[in-house]
Amino acid sequence: MKSEPDECCIDDIKDSTDQCIPWQGIRNYQARNYIRDNIQVGEQVFFYHSSCKEPGIVGIVEVVSDASADVSAFDNTSPYFDAKSSPEKPRWYSIDLKFGRKFPKVIRLKQLKADPALAEMVLVAKGARLSVQPVTVQEWQHISKLAGE
Repeated sequence: MKSEPDECCIDDIKDSTDQCIPWQGIRNYQARNYIRDNIQVGEQVFFYHSSCKEPGIVGIVEVVSDASADVSAFDNTSPYFDAKSSPEKPRWYSIDLKFGRKFPKVIRLKQLKADPALAEMVLVAKGARLSVQPVTVQEWQHISKLAGE
């Protein structure tokens, strides 16, 4: 899961009530489909800071709710409001994320791109901008080793 740290950083999750936040505001259909159809309660997820001085994986969060309608889409004061979405027929979904752990150092995008073991990873592909991306078991294990897990 990718987030711009000025919007939501891993410390925001760590410092939030119950160390848990709703992951709202996803407005890309492919990312929505990952949330709605693929992500399961109990899964651990890499948390990535994007569009910042040092983009990279900063830690791990856990999915603690099933996908449900993203209520920010129904709030006309929200920047994520979508007049075409309704509680009866939602277009957008969210999940709740709980802080897991913060890595001692950022695993920088530059390092990920240079690593031959991660050459096929969606994150390092040219133009990969989705805020929710799949990670294979092999990629997870390799990155966990890079993080000292």
